[in-house]
Amino acid sequence: MYTADSARYEAMPYRRTGRSGLKLPALSLGLWHNFGPDRPVETQRQILRRAFDLGITHFDLANNYGPPPGVAESALGDALRADFAPYRDELVISTKAGYLMWPGPYGEWGSRKYLLSSLDQSLTRMGLDYVDIFYSHRPDPETPLEETMGALHSAVQQGKALYVGVSNYSPEQTREAARILGELGTPLLIHQPRYSMLDRRPEEGLLDTLDELQVGSIAYSPLEQGLLTGRYLDGIPEGSRAASDSPFLSADTVTEDLVRQLRALDDIAKSRGQTLAQLALAWVLRGGRVTSALIGASSARQVEDSVAATRALDFDAEELARIDAIIKPRP
Repeated sequence: MYTADSARYEAMPYRRTGRSGLKLPALSLGLWHNFGPDRPVETQRQILRRAFDLGITHFDLANNYGPPPGVAESALGDALRADFAPYRDELVISTKAGYLMWPGPYGEWGSRKYLLSSLDQSLTRMGLDYVDIFYSHRPDPETPLEETMGALHSAVQQGKALYVGVSNYSPEQTREAARILGELGTPLLIHQPRYSMLDRRPEEGLLDTLDELQVGSIAYSPLEQGLLTGRYLDGIPEGSRAASDSPFLSADTVTEDLVRQLRALDDIAKSRGQTLAQLALAWVLRGGRVTSALIGASSARQVEDSVAATRALDFDAEELARIDAIIKPRP
């Protein structure tokens, strides 16, 4: 029988999400990878337990997380029943819908039919009555935004979600989504963009838009699919995603120039007493503009290493200038 660590709230920083009353841990656990039939169940449970013991109260999912799609939600459902049933009110659980889940015209994108059907399936897989946050995972170019946002609003009205968010929306789409939701009476809580030292696109208007709208943000892929973990300081290692030419990280990405940049960033990390991964997480969280950063983990030890980044989230001007000189922001 799992009993949570009584000191779990003593070290993790929590940040208010936009103008809401909801606080999120500086680091949240994403179940995009490592939660499915190709991983031992006990390892999955150890990751979740260790995360919660270290103050990570937010578990982030989507309907298509796996592979195959849906298994990550099922895995979390098993863990909730086995370990976390007494702690449900201490957890923030989110899921999303937008990518392909079943064949035919109603199995993806942003229609009301798809979104609400998908949410029902997600709740069944996780064994939950509601999720804390339900996201539109990507904008649908062929469905009116009013319909997509209306479906999110309905999820809240039906008691199946407490808050709603969007992911992968442009600044303009985010602004319009927030307007529609505001008129419906369900505020936009949060945006989930891809953001890392190597992908700084949110700095090109999105973060400013979120600040203006008072909407929270949670960054996914802050370690850029493992590139910022230190594994690639000597090129492509065996067994890595790049070595297997993953659809999320191709071998062509790991150029000599990138390796030089990673080594320079690693030097900065060492000067701060951090690993490259810890530097990358701290950088995303610098200054408080990002509410939370999503980490993935294949072991409990990786969770511990990531959480250690929260001990040093401040940067001085010289450090930031050195990082900008290595990974230049786009004009």
